[in-house]
Amino acid sequence: MNAEHHDLGVSQVAAAIAEPARTRMLCALMDGHARTSTELASIAEVSASTASAHLAKLKQMALVRLHVQGRHRYYSLADPRVAQALEALMVIGQSATPTFTPRTPDRLQFARTCYDHMAGTLAVRLHDRMLEAGWLVGMEGEGYRLSESGEAVFEGLGVDVHHLATQRRRFACPCLDWSMRRPHLGGALGAALLQVALKRKWVIQDLDSRALGLTASGRREMAARFGISAEIDVKPTGAIASRLAPTMGLR
Repeated sequence: MNAEHHDLGVSQVAAAIAEPARTRMLCALMDGHARTSTELASIAEVSASTASAHLAKLKQMALVRLHVQGRHRYYSLADPRVAQALEALMVIGQSATPTFTPRTPDRLQFARTCYDHMAGTLAVRLHDRMLEAGWLVGMEGEGYRLSESGEAVFEGLGVDVHHLATQRRRFACPCLDWSMRRPHLGGALGAALLQVALKRKWVIQDLDSRALGLTASGRREMAARFGISAEIDVKPTGAIASRLAPTMGLR
């Protein structure tokens, strides 16, 4: 594909996302759950026929995927890259104001899903702690790898890190958090960590939103296993900023 075709592809995708109703639909699907066109019409505050037209456009641009189960039709994001692109656009959108003040509801800002991994204040703090402890090691332009101690931590949680490394998706990478404007952990490793947290009931997911609630046992485990407090501030330190530079393109 030549440069002209690349430019055309970017502009077409951007135009598909840019319509406010379609943006609301895509953001609603970022929790990884599939939804019907009726549900998405309500979220986008449009009629059923208008919602169907919007979803057809999003499907045409490979931004959503249609799942048919008997008489039911559900829509989900096409793949994690769509969620990552939306998170990045949210960050850029916030940058239009001189002073950044998160407008995210408190519960969503503290902990939420970002497609299939964890986002928000708690996720950013976990990401920082893994870097500080040397469990995550940055590889320029290629995300992260686990150190020996990092492998031991995740294997202690029941995560088969070697199996994750064979998957077609990125193993571990920084995903820019739109409410904090700093990275949390994405990729297969980030998804595995969220599944551990859900399975062990460290966090509980809302049925009708992306919010994650931290349980009492979750608070204890965050302190015992990761050495962090759920209430701790998440301002980046110099060490964290320098470690992020190779993977986030920061200078």
